[in-house]
Amino acid sequence: MRSRVTMVFAVVAVILGGVLLVPTAYARLSSDAGEGGGGGGTTSSVAAPAPAPPPPPTLAASRVSVAFKGEFFSWALLDRKTGKVSGSSNMSATSSTESMIKAWIVSDYLRQLKDREPPAGLKQAASLAIIDSNDAAANKVYAAAGGSYKPSKSSIPDPVIQRAIKICGLTDTKRGNTEPYTGYWSFTRMSPRDAVRLGDCIADGKAAGPKWTKWVLDQMAKVRGTTDAQKASSGGGRWGIIDGLPKSITAQGPVSMKNGWTPIASDGNWHVNCLAVNGKWSLAVMLRYSIKLGLSYGAKVCASVATQLVTPQPGAALKVPQQPVGKL
Repeated sequence: MRSRVTMVFAVVAVILGGVLLVPTAYARLSSDAGEGGGGGGTTSSVAAPAPAPPPPPTLAASRVSVAFKGEFFSWALLDRKTGKVSGSSNMSATSSTESMIKAWIVSDYLRQLKDREPPAGLKQAASLAIIDSNDAAANKVYAAAGGSYKPSKSSIPDPVIQRAIKICGLTDTKRGNTEPYTGYWSFTRMSPRDAVRLGDCIADGKAAGPKWTKWVLDQMAKVRGTTDAQKASSGGGRWGIIDGLPKSITAQGPVSMKNGWTPIASDGNWHVNCLAVNGKWSLAVMLRYSIKLGLSYGAKVCASVATQLVTPQPGAALKVPQQPVGKL
């Protein structure tokens, strides 16, 4: 009996000793050793790794609801990483491009030059066609690119627009059919789905080529002027999508843009288009609504769409026109 008790005590002592020895050994390894290897007796802990920071805000597919009063409202968003296009149910429907197409006209001309410099006058015209949406300047570049406005019943787009369709993979774009301007570049019919493809085509270098892509995107980032800065054949075009983006997105890098806008007397509507592109996405909003509502109305609708697509949501809603019509 005594021997069994002795053995039990011995086993317990070994177990307890093991329990006590482990932290003691750990303390020696963890202690802050002093001069000559003497331990300071203070243990240190290993901090848990910091969680990875959340990805920066961007635009992503989401449901959009806008109180819109008008004849036509459509939008599309292209994820430039995946190539996926999302948008309203009618994103393949078309409307006239107006000045939005000037970004392509300039790109098409410069790509044909390859590594050559354009004449100084044409380079200035190319810049003004984008940053001030100057019609006379755009016409000069259009002619230099091989375009010509010839009223015709033909349904075939002119060579400049044909190249946009082929190079950028556009599927909905057609020759304009508005009398008496059938075939004129600003009346080219394009869908938001094709517009975001066009934006991506400009940003990835296919439209203007390796030498001129950065220059074109830089001009598009320098677009200037508000909705109030309008003249007979040029005007301020820095509004719309850019106004709906928070600083957390615009601070990531330049946003290149080209809007189009014209009050068309024949149908009594503003034809307004907003296009913007950066390294991650390409967004387009296309509208037709009563001239009586003014250009600023369309600008606010474009901004509202952009704001609703921001992820994660910043929490602050942009004020938008409040003419209730339905949801997209």
